[in-house]
Amino acid sequence: MPQVNQDKSPNSGNLRFSVAPMMDWTDRHCRVFHRLLSRRARLYTEMVTTGAVIHGDRKRLLGFDASEHPVALQLGGSDPRDLAASARIGEDFGYDEINLNVGCPSDRVKDGRFGACLMAEPQLVADCVAAMKQAVAIPVTVKCRIGIDDQDPEVALDTLSRAVIAAGADALVVHARKAWLNGLSPKENRDIPPLDYDRVYRLKAAWPHVPIVINGGVATIADAKAHLAHVDGVMLGRAAYQEPWRLLSVDPELFGEAAPHATMHAAIEALMPYIERELAAGTRLHAITRHLVGAFHGVPGARAFRRHLAEQCTPAGAGVASLRAALDLVDVRAAESMAA
Repeated sequence: MPQVNQDKSPNSGNLRFSVAPMMDWTDRHCRVFHRLLSRRARLYTEMVTTGAVIHGDRKRLLGFDASEHPVALQLGGSDPRDLAASARIGEDFGYDEINLNVGCPSDRVKDGRFGACLMAEPQLVADCVAAMKQAVAIPVTVKCRIGIDDQDPEVALDTLSRAVIAAGADALVVHARKAWLNGLSPKENRDIPPLDYDRVYRLKAAWPHVPIVINGGVATIADAKAHLAHVDGVMLGRAAYQEPWRLLSVDPELFGEAAPHATMHAAIEALMPYIERELAAGTRLHAITRHLVGAFHGVPGARAFRRHLAEQCTPAGAGVASLRAALDLVDVRAAESMAA
């Protein structure tokens, strides 16, 4: 059954820190794990296209665990009617926010006329936002780049922001890099275009009453704290996924609250009941443990932990005993020291 969330305010205190939507990574199992590391982080789905939402298996694509709140659905599309319909479906499932992808640079996205290529069509993006705002009561936000290809970031980002804010966008999440749709691969677009944080800071100065969230190249919680002197929120991407232990510091460092669990061991132990329920429902253990690979990065025993996950948690029929055996390979004291 769809979940129902009662908090519909655009600023429910969770834009301050979020984990980026990442294709093939931030699925429902990943999000449940991340929620055990931070109560406050806003979590995002992988991008889901409007075609998939409207015509696909909605329970499989959109279903999520109630523990994930606050959680946002990221949509990919460029047809205002389809986006409005998809946003309404997302709201019915209980998502706390609908986010429009105007930043993904992959060829598949470009061919479908959504993602970063929409930076060239700000009025269309505004029409999409307006249609979604009319369709739902929950916040509608936009995730974009500072520009694409030969665009001047000063002009491109200003034009897009003016259009979507006028259309009612509740917040902008800005990846502080251009996307080069001609000449760079999606992977290269995550690293090669130079970061321009100052451009995002200027955007915030221009829109003091609009929540602006910065994304791109943020590697640590200390980095996030520094950005928060200039913008309303920070979105962490690969660092959150590849080194999830960093999320244990989010609530204490950014919100002045204790983390849900003091250590990574404790968080993974807390994940066990969820894993058992999923296994009973037919999910393979590897679908969940693949998100734990970086849990003990830099701790003695981490390599043995990763090897055990790959060898013993991948086969069909593997159960929680295999994961517990992997945990036994990690130096508990060293892991706890890192978390502290």
